[in-house]
Amino acid sequence: MNTKLTLTIEKSVIERAKRYANKKERSLSDLVESYLKALTGSSINSNDNTPIVKALRGSYKLPKNFDYKKELTDSLLEKYL
Repeated sequence: MNTKLTLTIEKSVIERAKRYANKKERSLSDLVESYLKALTGSSINSNDNTPIVKALRGSYKLPKNFDYKKELTDSLLEKYL
């Protein structure tokens, strides 16, 4: 259930935040909610990705035969042995 919240913030900060939210294709309310969840330790739904995750999504395509477990194992063996 969503509830309205009134905040008092400097006008210049609000303007910059609105431009940032617009660039990230999110609402200012969504950004504030995500920040407050992160700040208070509430878990964020897997569907609620941070702007960084959204920006990186799809930026790199792995080969179809990529074996994540093998690569992780090889990497850890190289690091610790």
